[in-house]
Amino acid sequence: MNKLQISVLDLAPVKQNKTIQDTFNESLDLARTAEKLNYKRFWLAEHHNMASIASSATSVLIGYIANGTTTIKVGSGGVMLPNHSSLVIAEQFGTLESLFPGRIDLGVGRAPGTDGITAKALGRNPMNINQHFPQQIQELQRYFSAENSKSAVRAIPGEGCDIPIYILGSSTDSAWLAAKMGLPYAFAGHFAPDMMATAFEIYRNNYEPSDKFPQPYIIACVNGIAAETDEKAQKLSTTLYQAFINIIRDDRKPFSPPVDDIDEVWNSMERAHVMKMLRYSFIGSEDTVKSQIKEFQELFNVDELMITAHIYEHESRLKSYEIFRNAVNDLVG
Repeated sequence: MNKLQISVLDLAPVKQNKTIQDTFNESLDLARTAEKLNYKRFWLAEHHNMASIASSATSVLIGYIANGTTTIKVGSGGVMLPNHSSLVIAEQFGTLESLFPGRIDLGVGRAPGTDGITAKALGRNPMNINQHFPQQIQELQRYFSAENSKSAVRAIPGEGCDIPIYILGSSTDSAWLAAKMGLPYAFAGHFAPDMMATAFEIYRNNYEPSDKFPQPYIIACVNGIAAETDEKAQKLSTTLYQAFINIIRDDRKPFSPPVDDIDEVWNSMERAHVMKMLRYSFIGSEDTVKSQIKEFQELFNVDELMITAHIYEHESRLKSYEIFRNAVNDLVG
């Protein structure tokens, strides 16, 4: 297998009977563990009005994680750009890059990261997002460029910062955009797998090389839950299944501990829906996930796997990332 990078997507999960401070402490501990295990990057995702996810102030949390680590790249997976002014994001990430040089990534998406009512409270205008999102990326590039120093509007900090921009997506629209702009592309396979194959094909076949990124670069985000045995991993995965059941039911509550029998929680329609959404989930022992990753790479041959783990027990979550590191090491040699 070709060289495969692995990274972490952390949703800063809020768990039942835990505080948000506990969440942030566990996120930092996970980042430090990922750094020791030589994961490439650690990304946090912007979500709002969700009792199970605490990463709404994404850039603030990135600063906390970067300050508590030393080498791992830290960034957004992603910032939902239409929720913000491009100038403010350029200033925030310029500040982060100035504090932690060479370690900050800026992944951007166009989804709200929340429900419709909250999106309205964030000031989004759904009528012009498809047109405005590409313009905002161009604005970011301009604010980060040294050539913008003569402009009437400047990002300080930000100007002259070498901050890589990644385009996130869960459909083919962002694949076309990333290809046209010559930027790396990260696909949300952990919850929206249906268009993954088509999106990758579009991106690769239409990629226009840029100075920073002469070759296409694909990150696939997937769910990953590994344990000492398949049986233990399957039980740990019931936290993930419950989280998606809660999405279907619009029941916004903190993540639940694993259960012995998930069939007592979901009905047959919910099960079918959840399993469809979680098609690209690697769950099992080291040998099992190794086989799953090998099969996935034979299909998609991505440059990087970004693993998110809905695991209730913190020590089990850390162990899962250790197992994935070992599995990938064995595969790439």
